[in-house]
Amino acid sequence: MPDNAFVALTHSSTLRRLLYEALAALGFDPTDTYRRAYAGVALAAPLLEAREEHDNAPRFWQALEGISGDVDIGLHLGEVMQPRPMDVVSYLLLAARDLRQGLQAFVRFQHILSGGFAARLEEQGDEARLVIDLNYREVGSLRQQMECLAVLLTKMLASAGGELPLLGVEFRHRAPRNFAEHRRLLGVEPRFSRPHDVLILPRALLSRPSRSASPRLFEVLSEEAEKQLAGLLENQLLVRVRYWLEVNLGRTVCSLEACALALDSNRSALQRSLSEQGSSFRALHDEVRRLRALRLLDQGLGIREVARACGFAELSPFYRAFRRWQGGTPRGLLSRRATMGE
Repeated sequence: MPDNAFVALTHSSTLRRLLYEALAALGFDPTDTYRRAYAGVALAAPLLEAREEHDNAPRFWQALEGISGDVDIGLHLGEVMQPRPMDVVSYLLLAARDLRQGLQAFVRFQHILSGGFAARLEEQGDEARLVIDLNYREVGSLRQQMECLAVLLTKMLASAGGELPLLGVEFRHRAPRNFAEHRRLLGVEPRFSRPHDVLILPRALLSRPSRSASPRLFEVLSEEAEKQLAGLLENQLLVRVRYWLEVNLGRTVCSLEACALALDSNRSALQRSLSEQGSSFRALHDEVRRLRALRLLDQGLGIREVARACGFAELSPFYRAFRRWQGGTPRGLLSRRATMGE
């Protein structure tokens, strides 16, 4: 798949409209802010359209703190955003019989909102963990974007089902110097440098009936969401396999058989389809491992931690793979960076 196939940060105008309105509410000119963030970058689509190249999105969020002069700009954008329903996913949350069905719909149709989502719902003991990772090639978690999204999603879920006290919040990015705004807006003190971006809810809330439940409407909306999902470029095979690998790498055995099962296919059919796309499961597995290893090493994680997070049970195969990827060892990479003062 060519690079220009990774387009459309969102096929819904919801997130873009909310962001524009929030920037204006905080006193920033949205158009000028976007132009400053993307100064000198050639985009495949006009800045004011809802379809910008997926991999250009990080530049905006990385530049936003410097443009605004606000170290907590993501939190403050989320604070002023109005979580009104403007797309099929938002309406599904409202029409669901309970929060569990609403979150399952959110996970099922997440790519309608953003091609970068790798979200999932996990139920563990008394906790429900909504993983809200956004993944960009060769870019780690973006602090301002994820903090904005955490506040916005909390408000969206509360509007669909009533008061929603969080048990905890976890972020992949490093801890900022001050947590006061996090505590004020999220109600808890987040944990940082975690494996995933997660909202942690009381599991009992998942079965709480929705005040706006409508089974027939939910059925109709689900049919429409399936049509929209089927038409998205982000739902193409190579991207779907990369997402699956990103979510499962380091958590379970990432085999061709397991991936095929998750994609409602079988080993032979998936292998054949990937070959027709000029790729293979092994090549995609290798690519996702390589990018994760480089990102985690750059974040300062220890080599054993990086190896485990990349799905290696032992260091020796990790070293062999790294030499193949980079022509050197991870220790060599770290030492070079230390020498250069990185």
